[in-house]
Amino acid sequence: MDRGLWITWYDLPAAGRDAYLSWLHGTWMPRLLKAPGILWGAHYECEKKPPPSGGVHRLRETDDKSIPRGNEFILLIGAETAHAFAKLLPGRSGQPAPEDAKMLALRSGERVNVVTEEARADGPAAGKREGKWALSSYIQLGSFNAGAADEHELLDWYATCRLPSMAKLPGCLGIRKYASVAGWAKHVVLYEFESERARKEHFLNHEFDHPEWAKWTDALVRKLVHAPGSPCVARRIWPKA
Repeated sequence: MDRGLWITWYDLPAAGRDAYLSWLHGTWMPRLLKAPGILWGAHYECEKKPPPSGGVHRLRETDDKSIPRGNEFILLIGAETAHAFAKLLPGRSGQPAPEDAKMLALRSGERVNVVTEEARADGPAAGKREGKWALSSYIQLGSFNAGAADEHELLDWYATCRLPSMAKLPGCLGIRKYASVAGWAKHVVLYEFESERARKEHFLNHEFDHPEWAKWTDALVRKLVHAPGSPCVARRIWPKA
């Protein structure tokens, strides 16, 4: 199983972007996928998130200015376990080649989490997965921290409400809940959807028929502190669908 996940959020300047993407997709990713234990890779471009429209926004972002705020692209690497990344992370893999160093230097606001899987559930659309390891073309990725007093409730909520809901949600390929091995966010959750339309039609109001769950969700999410821009909604740009 692909229990380990290496996530990198970052921004890119307009100048040099095309050259970077060509290098990443054509050179760096194919080479990385040959490393021991690495099973798959996917690159996503995030949608621009509109500002909250009036009222109190229930999702709270960290105000810690030391946390990098990159949120334009998400690079995901899957492995057998998180230990597969030990020698591959920035600063652990030796001096990069000049071309690699030049391209990596284009990233700004780079934020990294290495996580290990806590639980997963397949959704009704799981059979539409393009391959054994392929992530869907449209995802939502949340990364956040919870207070120590809220950790048990969070565990209960995912086990009781969120994973069972996604297992029945039309257009959902699946959900994976992770715990951090390295990085600012302790908790990461990855949702896979068949399409943007499927997410909008089914996910956003999926608790409508369960008001007790909706009330619990609303109370719990207000206690969490998200990474900048979390949750990210993103479209896959590599591999091409």
